[in-house]
Amino acid sequence: MRKIILLLLVGLLMYSCSEDVLPKPKAYLSLNYPAITYQKKTVAKPYSFEVSSVVKITEQPNFWRQIKYPKLKASIDITYRPVTNNLTELLTESEKLVYKHAVKAEEIITKSFENFDKRVFGSMQEISGNAASQIQFHITDSTDNFIKGALYFYAKPNYDSILPAVAYIKKDIIRLIETLEWNP
Repeated sequence: MRKIILLLLVGLLMYSCSEDVLPKPKAYLSLNYPAITYQKKTVAKPYSFEVSSVVKITEQPNFWRQIKYPKLKASIDITYRPVTNNLTELLTESEKLVYKHAVKAEEIITKSFENFDKRVFGSMQEISGNAASQIQFHITDSTDNFIKGALYFYAKPNYDSILPAVAYIKKDIIRLIETLEWNP
């Protein structure tokens, strides 16, 4: 009798644990970014550009700025330097800062910008991979002004996770470069 009860219990346990295993359906992140509207921001001198209305700008000494995206936990740090027969040095320094991330980068893609009418020349580097900065850029008029910018997130880099935010901010950086004007 004990054997029959034991067999029934084992059989019942085995039957109750047999569940069909189904794969989970694919899920997508639901990221909602605010609609982009731009407004012109001017420093007393020497430059101005358009930025998204959702950012907070912190003015710093020497015409430096920090453009903050509080909801994305990111910022674009902008440094300004006057050109005084040191353009080659400034460009080399900018390039070194980009390639400092090459250790963690999977790829670095460069896009050039030229606007002869506004005397705005520069480039933007997209750094894919778990680098500290995913986008860096520099802009100059080649005679008097030089701007260097870099995108940073306030988190450990995980490229797959921040990629949608990088794409969102990249539009703002391109708009910044394309609308930049040197103030006399």
